[in-house]
Amino acid sequence: MAERGLPAVSTLPSLSATERTRILDLLFEPCVQLHTLSLELLGTSTFDSYNDLIAAIGVQLTQLAESTSASDTQWLESILGAHPRLGAKNVESEQSQAEQAQLNTGGAEEASQLTLLNIEYEGAFPCLRYVVFVDGRPRTEIMDNMKARIARGDIKLERAEAIRAMCDIASDRAAKIQAASI
Repeated sequence: MAERGLPAVSTLPSLSATERTRILDLLFEPCVQLHTLSLELLGTSTFDSYNDLIAAIGVQLTQLAESTSASDTQWLESILGAHPRLGAKNVESEQSQAEQAQLNTGGAEEASQLTLLNIEYEGAFPCLRYVVFVDGRPRTEIMDNMKARIARGDIKLERAEAIRAMCDIASDRAAKIQAASI
């Protein structure tokens, strides 16, 4: 197995906790709360594909979103908040840097608007970061989506959208990582 790649999904239960953590970090974003939530799942369950694994983590996240427990909500918000702000200059993971590369092109005015939208979004939805599967879309389209989600003002739908986006991003990362190792 390449150190930066993904092992066969069938081998996950036999891997060390450190290696399973690395896999979570590759697919999602480095986040202690996600490790705590999902590390056991990778060690005790078998999956036919990485998409099946990602869907199972999506179920875990959705269960947190649907819980009435304040601590579950805080836990979920910590996981969702692990994603970097769109257009941020200092992005920790290589995957996020590459995914956001086209958002960091364009004029200073658009970059300033994106910064202001991040602030507005986080004011409308405290403890959340705007998470979207960019998938090559232009900055203007992403900003229009951001404005619409702010205007909608529904925190429950926002959490659900962020979970969906995280899982879409993770599936895309898995496919790209696996394709690169062929």
